[in-house]
Formats: sequence, structure tokens, C-alpha cells
Amino acid sequence: MNPSSYRDCQAWKAEGLPLSTSSNEACKLFDAILHQYVKWKNDETLGGIEGCVSSMQAAAPNFVMGHVISTGLELISGNSFPHSDERLASAVRKTVELANSQDISPRERLHVKAMECFSHGKFLKACDVWEDILIDHPTDMLAIKFAHDVYFYSGAQKRMMDSVLRVLPFWKPHMPLYCHLKGQQAFGLLENSLYDKAEKVAMEGLALCPDDPWAVHAVAHVYEMKVELDKGLKHMESREKDWKVSDMLASHNYWHWALYFIEKGQYEAPLQIYDSQLFKRCKTSGSTLDMIDATSMLYRLEMEGVCVKDRWRELFHITEPFTDNHVSLFNDLHFLMASLGAKDNRTSQRMLEGLQELAREPGDNEQLQLAPVIGIPTCQAMMAYNEGNYSQAVELLYPLRDDLVRLGGSDAQRDIFNQLLIHAAIKSDNKHHQKLGRSLLVVRDSLRENSPLTNRLMQKALALHG
Repeated sequence: MNPSSYRDCQAWKAEGLPLSTSSNEACKLFDAILHQYVKWKNDETLGGIEGCVSSMQAAAPNFVMGHVISTGLELISGNSFPHSDERLASAVRKTVELANSQDISPRERLHVKAMECFSHGKFLKACDVWEDILIDHPTDMLAIKFAHDVYFYSGAQKRMMDSVLRVLPFWKPHMPLYCHLKGQQAFGLLENSLYDKAEKVAMEGLALCPDDPWAVHAVAHVYEMKVELDKGLKHMESREKDWKVSDMLASHNYWHWALYFIEKGQYEAPLQIYDSQLFKRCKTSGSTLDMIDATSMLYRLEMEGVCVKDRWRELFHITEPFTDNHVSLFNDLHFLMASLGAKDNRTSQRMLEGLQELAREPGDNEQLQLAPVIGIPTCQAMMAYNEGNYSQAVELLYPLRDDLVRLGGSDAQRDIFNQLLIHAAIKSDNKHHQKLGRSLLVVRDSLRENSPLTNRLMQKALALHG
């Protein structure tokens, strides 16, 4: 998009989304940041999101919505959180103070409120506020995208779907970022098991906007969940040139590509994807999402019996500084995978104890409220499994199986915990657990027909116990 075509003060006002600043430059830079966020791509010709934020704040230092989008994006990145990052906490306070000192619109005031809620760990409360904005302003893409991402973090699958469906009638094809709404719609549909409809909507979006990595990603999920592996491989390969340039999501799409090979039991390809894409990008970006992709990939390969111990040590050097952040339970569990894989018991214990300490006085933080009932026992199950105490891992993880959705992430991402439970049950000395493992495999086979991975696990159970 040409920088001159970004929306100025008058254009935002004409769309019914006025911004409280007289700086046309700040308005255009706000739009440029929004476009990059929705497209999952830093535009280097503009200096990327970081460069645009610096220029916007220089153009209008007291622009409230400028602070909302910059601080909100930092919060939503998951790299740090105010309880462990004073600089970020200060940025939140400054945004609130600026809002309180100015005559801004009710919509903008709600944006500030939502960002503040999110900064305190009140994820779903923040979503409620974004939804309040969307009732009166259904074309506010910042509210749509923030809500979409935070529903994803919270495992609120139906709310994520409904959020986009409610605003769709108010959008027209000529509106900026319209085609990217299709990818969001598709993702909400597939996370509610509406796979065929999700694929149709995502393909409609890709016909309008072939480089939308979120729509590509939605289709990748559909083929993963339906175990249509060859379709998935063809889809990712044929569109690679379009999505690999989206630096914020490329690693995750490569992760999806690798999952098809793991499902097939072909391990050289995912190792090559890990080395050339996931680890490389993770090392360069420092992005939490990229780290999660890398840890998840190694953990899955290790469960499949692939030796990845040297890769664990390299990855752990990148994840270790994030051990004490405790932004979300989903992140914590993936950082724990890295410390367990690297055999660094001290860091694993530090992760668990830090989470236990914060969970004693969770306040309004929804993730910390969930920690004692879901997060901590899942950590303990992973640690027990790592120590070869498979029976304890089953006892801890099995009662949580229907609640794991509350960890956040997608069905495909959380499947790692389903696989862990099955592996633990199969390996347990407890006869009841062994039968339980087979029962879980029967269910898995029914829901994911013709899954080579399920078949391998069934064969493993038979080999171990007859």
C-alpha cells in the first residue's frame, strides 16, 4: 500500500471513526501500523511497526489512540507483561493519564479501558469492552483484531467466531482491510469445527487477497483437523511465496506445513523446516509466537521418538529469559517444554514455583486464577512425564482433558497435550491407564479418521501390552 493512501484525519472521520488529533501524519501512521498488524507483516519501506510507532509519537506525542495501538500491540505480543516489566507498566499508565486529561470520544475512551483491562490480565473483560465498541462502531478493525487475538489467547472459541460474524454485515468490499476479515471469519468457524464452511470463506478471502497469511493459516488448520495431508502440503507449497514474507506469521505457517509430515511419520522434512525456518526465525525475531512454534515442534518430534536433544539446548538459550514473564499459561507451558528438553531442572522448577507464587494472589488476572486448576497441574504432569513417572502424569492430566481449551491457542496447538496424555497412558505401568490410553485412541480415531499418527500410537500400545 502506498504511504500516501493511508487514511488522514478527514478519512477517519468520514468512516465514522474519528481520531482525536489534528495531525494528518499521525493518523496515517496509525493506519499504517493497523495495516501491518492485520497483515502480520512489517513493511520495511515504512520502517516496520516499530519505525511507524516512533514517527507517530514524534508527530503527535499526546495522541491517545497512538498510545493505545502501540502499547496494545506490545501487550498482545506476549513478550512481556506489566507485572514483570516496569517500562510497559509505565506505558499503560501514561496512556490512561493522557486519556483522562483530554476530551476524547467515547469510542476512544473504551479503547483505553480495554487496553487497561488487558494489561491487568483481565482478558475476557477487555474483550467485553471491545465488543461494546463494535456494537456502535462495527467497522473498527482495531477493536475487531484485538478481540480476535485475545479470544484466541483465552480459548473462547465461540465468542471468537461470533465476534466477527456480528460485524460482517456492516463491511463492504471497498473498505480497507475487508479481505482480511475473511481470514478471521474462517478461523473462528474452524475452531468451532465448521471445517467446510471455514475453507470456503478462507478461499473467498484468498481470491481477493492472495497474500493474507491468516486465511492461508485457516485453510492449513482445516486440512490438519480433517487429516487431508496431501491437500495441506499442496496448499502450503503452492502459496509459500505469498505467505513467507509475512514475517510475523511465516514461522507459524511453516509449523503447520511441518505438522503434515509429522502426521505422516516423515521426520526429515520437519527437522529441515525447523532448522531452516522455525529456529532461524525464532532466533532473529525474539517473538513469543515463534518460540512457541519451535518448542511445540521439538516436543512433538521427541514424542515421536526423534532425537532432538542438541536442538533443545540451542532453543533453551532463547526461551530461558522469558521463564519469569508468566504472560499466559499457554506460553508458560511451552517455555517449560524447552527447559525440560534441555534437561535444565533448575529452570523448570523456577517456572513452576514462580507460577505458584503469583497464583497465590491472582487478583483479577484470569490466567493466574486458572493456574491452580489447569496451569500448575499441567506443568506438574509434564514434569512427571519427563521424569518417567507416567502414572502420575496421567493422574494429573486426565481430569483436565476437557478444560485444556481454557489454556488458549488453537485445537491444533493444544493437541500436543492430548498426545502427551495418550503417550503417558500407554507407557504407564498401571493396567487401568493402559486401557484408558486405548480408549482415548478409539475416540481420536473416530474424530480424526485415517490418521497415521493415531495408527502408530495404536500399534505402539499393542506392542507394549499386547
